[in-house]
Amino acid sequence: MKPKSNVGSQPKPVGDSLSVTQAQAKFREGLTLHHKGQFSQAQEIYEQVLKLQPRHFEALHLLGVIAAQMKNHAYAVELISRAIEINQTSAMAYYNRGLALNELKQYQSAIDSYDKAIALKPDYANAFYNRGNTLIALTERQAALESYDKAIAIKPDFEFLYGMRLYTKMNICDWSDSENDIAELRQRIERNEKVAPPFQVLALSPSLSLQRQVAEIWVNEKHPSNPELGVIPKRPKGKKIRLGYFSMDFRNHPVAFLTAELFETHDRDKFEVYAFSFGPDTRDEMRTRLESAFDKFIDVKDKSDREIASLARQMQIDIAIDLAGFTADSRTSIFALRAAPIQINYLGYPGTMSAEYMDYLIADTQLIPEVAQVHYAEKIVYLPNTYMINDSKRNISDKWFTREELGLPQTGFVFCCFNNSYKITTSTFDGWMRILKRCDRSVLWLSESNPTASSNLRKEAAKRGVDPQRLVFARKLPLLADHLARHRAADLFIDTLPYNAHTTASDALWAGLPVLTCTGEAFAGRVAASLLVAIGLPELIASTQQEYEAQAIELATNPERLKAIRQKLEHNRLSTPLFDTKRFTKHIEGAYTRMIERYQADLPPEHICVS
Repeated sequence: MKPKSNVGSQPKPVGDSLSVTQAQAKFREGLTLHHKGQFSQAQEIYEQVLKLQPRHFEALHLLGVIAAQMKNHAYAVELISRAIEINQTSAMAYYNRGLALNELKQYQSAIDSYDKAIALKPDYANAFYNRGNTLIALTERQAALESYDKAIAIKPDFEFLYGMRLYTKMNICDWSDSENDIAELRQRIERNEKVAPPFQVLALSPSLSLQRQVAEIWVNEKHPSNPELGVIPKRPKGKKIRLGYFSMDFRNHPVAFLTAELFETHDRDKFEVYAFSFGPDTRDEMRTRLESAFDKFIDVKDKSDREIASLARQMQIDIAIDLAGFTADSRTSIFALRAAPIQINYLGYPGTMSAEYMDYLIADTQLIPEVAQVHYAEKIVYLPNTYMINDSKRNISDKWFTREELGLPQTGFVFCCFNNSYKITTSTFDGWMRILKRCDRSVLWLSESNPTASSNLRKEAAKRGVDPQRLVFARKLPLLADHLARHRAADLFIDTLPYNAHTTASDALWAGLPVLTCTGEAFAGRVAASLLVAIGLPELIASTQQEYEAQAIELATNPERLKAIRQKLEHNRLSTPLFDTKRFTKHIEGAYTRMIERYQADLPPEHICVS
């Protein structure tokens, strides 16, 4: 929301000429402060304007904009709605109200506001773009794509939209002209254009150099280092290390499903553990568990980035761990302001953030070989075994689903992949169809991300000479325990590239389902291999597409070999490091301690190898 004045379009002020003149002078003063980012001072001036001119449209409107910028979205909607009552011809006011409503997750109301803005200003590219974002939240991806297309038609160089549009196409498995689209994306990133958010590129290109470059472009534009709060004074060594975990996903969410036991297991003699939650208070089972898992659980969703960073400093957090990275609803600017002397990129975003204020990235040697360090801005913390934490308390339901209940055929081999639809590339799907053709009566069981994707995938199967009914789609189950239990109906999980199974691979292995992967170049394409090494099943890691397909066919047609693999997985499941949460916790605590020791010795961050 950039403060722009619509003074020329507002209704003629009423009142004596002196108060009108004073109000306009004051308003210009406030606008100048607003443009400088001095929100509190601008707010005071706008309030003075309203005392002189209670129906001053722009002062009310921009007070609403400031409220939104300060994360007080409900008040922003109230103020902007009052402004709209004064002037119903301002497209910008409807647009800004739409932004605030979207933040409140009042998605349909946000769409209505964007539509009113567009009715007043048919070439309003920003309104079409944000309307598309809201439609994504409503999982109406085809409609979102149409909205993005209109924004691009109006403004072909709309910043970061090209990649978002392409990612949306991948979500619905619309591969029309995808080869040319991806080639153009790569070329535009190489020209340093503002063409895509970083997360959206992970599934579109395996190139480490490209992923680093797109992250640099994003950070420089959206989240540059912000010295506003000053340098954090050097702190003496405390009795305990204070850890701050920052996330919007402290709820029923894959990040929480993985990390919950870590927070519970931290050594309280050596660490104090704080949660900074900027996501919704869902009041679900996981939220309740997590609120008890931390020494202090702080809900900061209504605070600004500056307020959160200041709070972390006041609480003397030693190490701030960003569990979000560049995923949806992340708050990277908290770290741009420096929330703590040491800041870590961990788990949520599988790649470099390319930000000088992120000191470390937690990984393992399978994810980031030494030769690849040059492609990561952070210093790498190498944990033994695997970087991925798991919750060994995750319950698997006792329910035994029949194949009929799950829509699967009574007989035949079941290949499975519960990865998100945007991870399914044409090359991965081509490989899957070749596998199905070689394995009679086999089916491919996929997650039903959205009906459009399912329909498109069945059409793509038919194009490749495979009966579309051999693709079976699994609907989302309300309970994770039931989802884990239904893995029993599958025979082999087959992975995607260039973006692997992450939590989905962990789920499958925990449920006793073997995972076959093909290792890629970048972090996102090497996670499943990391998990398989940690659970002692490196034989399920292919290094080429041909090897991957051959292994899938061999396991589907050689029951004895698959049986041996399953028995080995069952034996290793609780005897190897992957699901040993206590062992993992000691290793990551060792990493945190090493970081603090370097900080206390006035040494800069450096690669750390924990043994």
